[in-house]
Amino acid sequence: MDSHKVDAVVIGAGAGGLCAAARLAHGGLHTLVVDDKDRLGGRASTEEIDGFKVNIGAIAIEFGGVFEETFHTVGAPLDIRAPEPASSFFIDGKVIDVGRGGWSLLLGQLTKQASRILEKFADARSGNLPDGRQSTEDWLKGYTSNATVHALFRNLCAAIFACNAAELPARAFLTYFTSKGAFKKFGFCPQGTIGVWNSLGNAVRRNGDIWLETPATAIHTSNGKVEGVTVLRNGERVRIDTDLVISNAGPKATVALAGSDAFPADYIVKVKNDLRPAANIVINVASREPLINHPGIVTFGKTRRLCNMANLSATCPELAPPGWHLYVAYAVPVPALGDFDSDAEVALALEDLREQFANFDQAKILSIRVMRDDWPAQRSCAGYDLPRETGIEGLWCVGDAVKQYGNGGTQACAETAKIVTDAILAARPRCSAGRV
Repeated sequence: MDSHKVDAVVIGAGAGGLCAAARLAHGGLHTLVVDDKDRLGGRASTEEIDGFKVNIGAIAIEFGGVFEETFHTVGAPLDIRAPEPASSFFIDGKVIDVGRGGWSLLLGQLTKQASRILEKFADARSGNLPDGRQSTEDWLKGYTSNATVHALFRNLCAAIFACNAAELPARAFLTYFTSKGAFKKFGFCPQGTIGVWNSLGNAVRRNGDIWLETPATAIHTSNGKVEGVTVLRNGERVRIDTDLVISNAGPKATVALAGSDAFPADYIVKVKNDLRPAANIVINVASREPLINHPGIVTFGKTRRLCNMANLSATCPELAPPGWHLYVAYAVPVPALGDFDSDAEVALALEDLREQFANFDQAKILSIRVMRDDWPAQRSCAGYDLPRETGIEGLWCVGDAVKQYGNGGTQACAETAKIVTDAILAARPRCSAGRV
C-alpha cells in the first residue's frame, strides 16, 4: 500500500470541509481534501440537467458573517448576485416584502397578538430564552392561535432548519432570529452553488491537493491520537500519514471510520443518542411561463409541506437555457426528524405547488431529491448539535452536526470551520510536510 505524509487531511468537500481546508492551507499547513463524489460541494453542490444548472441542496449564500470572511481571508473570489428584494412571503396569493419592516410588518398584518410575540422576541434579545425543551410550536401557542401565523412559523422552521415547528426547540428558533439575524441579505452564484466551492477549491490547491472520487476507508488512531487516513484512490488503497484530521462526514460516519473503541465512551453515547438528522425535499422546476415574478426567495403561508421557493434565473439567467425560468422549491416532511413515506410526502409537496401556482402543470420538473438518513438536509437539527472535539487528539468534526447553538445553513458550517481551524493554527507553528 502506497503511503504519503501531509500536515492535514480533510474528509469531505462540503461547506465545512472546504472552508476548513482553505483556512488551513492559507495558514501554512499542506492540506489534502478527499471526497467520494466527483465534484465539490457535497450536499450543496450542482449538477447539470437538460442544460440547466441545478443545485442539489443549498442555494442561498449569505453576505457578511463568517462565510464571506472566509473567502476574503484566503483570497478566494466570491461571485454572488443579490436579488432585490431578497426575501418575501407568499400568503393567500400575495407577495409581502418584509425587507424593510421585518417581524413588525409581517406579524402586524396577520394577527392582533403581534405585539405580544414581538415582546417575546425583545426578551430573547436580552437573553431571556426558553430552556430548550419547549418546541417552537408550543411556545407560539402561548401567544396566538392564528392559523396563518402558525403555518408561517412552521415554514420558517422548515426553510431554515429543515424541520417542523413542533420539532425545533423554541430556544434555537429565537436564538437564530435574535442573535444570528433574521431576513439576511444573500445571493445566488451564476455558476450554480458549485461555483463558490470551486473558488474555495482553488484556494486549497495553492498549498494542498483535492482528491475527488477518493473515499476515506479508515481513520487510524493510537493511544488517543490520530495517526492518519486510508483512502481508496484509483482502485488502490493509499495510506496518508498525518497528526491532524478534520472530518466533514458527520460524527456518525467519523466514528465508523475510526471504530467506536477509539473514542471516549461518552462521545459514542452522544453520537448514538443526540444526533437528529433533518430531512427535506428539493424540487427543481423549469417553466416557459413565469410562476412568480419575485426575484429572490418566497416563504409560504398555509401549505401542506411546501415551505419556500427561489426564483434563480431572475437574478442568474446563466443557470437556465434562453427562454426558460428556473426555480427550486423546498418542502419538509412530517416528521422531518423521524421516519416518513417519501412518495406520500413528495405528492403533498406537489399538491402545494399546484395550489399555489395555477400554471404549475405547464412547468417541467427537472429533479426531485429527498434528502434524508445518511444524506440529510442537516446532519443534526439545530439544538441537537454535538461538540466539534471528538475526544481523539488531532481529530475534529466540522459541518452541520456540530454547529453553534441555534445556527443553520452554510454560514453555520463555515463558522464551525473557523472555530476549529483557529484553535489548530493557534497551537501549531507554520510548517509544511511537502506535497503528496
